[in-house]
Formats: sequence, C-alpha cells, structure tokens
Amino acid sequence: MPTMRTQIHASGNDDRWFLCQGDDAPDVFVFHDPNEPSGGAPSRIELAVFLASGNGSPEHRALLTMIGSLVEAGHAGSAPAVRGPEPGAAGAEPTPGESASSI
Repeated sequence: MPTMRTQIHASGNDDRWFLCQGDDAPDVFVFHDPNEPSGGAPSRIELAVFLASGNGSPEHRALLTMIGSLVEAGHAGSAPAVRGPEPGAAGAEPTPGESASSI
C-alpha cells in the first residue's frame, strides 16, 4: 500500500486514479482503483509507463495539469524567466573593437 497518495482523477463511472509514493521517495507510481461493478482489480502503473502512454485520457491530462501546477508553484515568488534580449537589443550595433558575429 502506498505511503502517500493524492487523487489525480475520478471518472463519471467511479474509477479513480491516484499519484502515489511508496516507502522510498523515488518510488512514485499511479494507482488505478476501478469501480466495483466493472469487476476490475486495482492496479499499480509505473509513472514512466503512465506518462509514456500519452493517450489523452482525462486521468492523463489531469496528471499533466497537476505536474504543471507544481512547476508554477515552484516558481512563485522567484524572478521572472528570461525569455530573450531586451527590446531593441537585437539590432544594436557592435561598439568599436567588437566584432559582429552571427550565432
């Protein structure tokens, strides 16, 4: 049984998916808990396998959204990302003694 789990998605038919962490920090996986009427058995899906499936299912999109929110939260309060040169900097002429190079 996982040490920690966070629900990723619950479907309309009561299937549920959880992001789980086992006893060791690197042991992260997806746990699928199917609805009872389906007769399916709960299953552990390795995180890499789940992400590689890329099937566009609601549970897959929900996990990607969850990961994205972690990235956003990690950058909250930090300096904004540098996206390129300041406006007008790209067209600046080299100063005397500098050579212009194309990269």
